[in-house]
Amino acid sequence: SFARWPKEMRFITPSFPTNSVGMVDINSVALGTSPAFGLQVEHPTGVAFASYLNDVVDAYDLPVLEQIDVKSIVKDGDLFHLQTSAKDLKAKHVIWAAGDFQYPNLNGFEGCENCRHIATIPSYAGMEGDDFIVVGGYESGIDAAYHLAQRGKRVRVFDEGCPWEAETSDPSIALSPFTLERLRSETFQRQVDLFPNTPVEAVLAQDSGFQVTTAKGQNFKTPIKPILATGFAGSHTLISHLFEKREDGYPLLNEHDESTLVPGLFLCGPAVRHEGEIFCFIYKYRQRFAVVAKRIATSLGLPAEVLEIYRDWGMYLDDLSCCGEECVC
Repeated sequence: SFARWPKEMRFITPSFPTNSVGMVDINSVALGTSPAFGLQVEHPTGVAFASYLNDVVDAYDLPVLEQIDVKSIVKDGDLFHLQTSAKDLKAKHVIWAAGDFQYPNLNGFEGCENCRHIATIPSYAGMEGDDFIVVGGYESGIDAAYHLAQRGKRVRVFDEGCPWEAETSDPSIALSPFTLERLRSETFQRQVDLFPNTPVEAVLAQDSGFQVTTAKGQNFKTPIKPILATGFAGSHTLISHLFEKREDGYPLLNEHDESTLVPGLFLCGPAVRHEGEIFCFIYKYRQRFAVVAKRIATSLGLPAEVLEIYRDWGMYLDDLSCCGEECVC
């Protein structure tokens, strides 16, 4: 998924090699590693981070099978049966960690098919035209607007809320400092118009281009397919029948990030939710890896004491009562 990011898209969370003082790089997925050190960059691109992940695989000699599609997962008795494009597999436990980016949200309003989702854009440098409309004003939408503005394009961004003015310090809800800095840049201020609290209801294809209609009854025209930056359906939707659903549509998980419907099936990644907590960033959901590992180890009768080292490094969060704190200044 990371290698499929637009060429210009970068991590909004900064990397820094803080391991020497007992803190893991905020973008690390494994102890003893740092994207900042390995890549020599603070805000990695998707391709660069994919390279880091490959380095982790090599460093820990992980048995990764590539270029394989999982066709189905069925539990029969105590075993899961996985049908894949390469071979059939059996396992006592399955961890679903297939991510989001390859599974864009292509629904939401009439005429979504007349838009181009950011997940299908290899680079903003190759986009023709000078007048763009972006639907969605969270991270990926502002990222698209920023890169188009840097190339002298006029951009209009529509969002149903106003994430650039959110008062919370939780970046799962508000824009990151990295993105807010971009918003304040001279080029962005000159080239981009923001339309907060303006949901898009329809996009209609016309002979002269496209018409974007908002919930307020306003019509805006553009000669170019609007860019869709309304998020991702997520890979968990492929196996939604194996999970109960929360009220917000996300999988319902027990305290071990395990399906309440199919024991032994775990979810890791940005779709993890617990009550009001959203684990959509690496530094958030990586704290649940050890929780899943301990549950599996315990069920197999294996010792799990070694996992406590992850707690020392801030990568073992099993007490969610500490979540939700806001910054005072």
